[in-house]
Amino acid sequence: MEGEERKLTEMEFVERAIKRLRIVPYKGIHSVYSGFNKAFRDYFDVNPVEATTRLAGEGKIATRPVKGGVMIYLPQDAPPARASRNVLDKILSEEEPNKD
Repeated sequence: MEGEERKLTEMEFVERAIKRLRIVPYKGIHSVYSGFNKAFRDYFDVNPVEATTRLAGEGKIATRPVKGGVMIYLPQDAPPARASRNVLDKILSEEEPNKD
């Protein structure tokens, strides 16, 4: 195998992409606007959405939906997910919202 370049694993690729493509002060990258999806597809020839969804399900990365795609984070850098319980409680509450 001399002369062959070692291929990164999907997780190594994603971690490297997050660290090298994020723009300070942001801690994550936009899957589309950063060019991540295209680069991932070019490197692995697979759908990046399926791969990042799987990695997020395994807890190796965190994703948050945003306009035009998702933000991809390392788990320790991800903002807290919105608690759906709090949102549901607000919606179902009998209390009227403040009208300022």
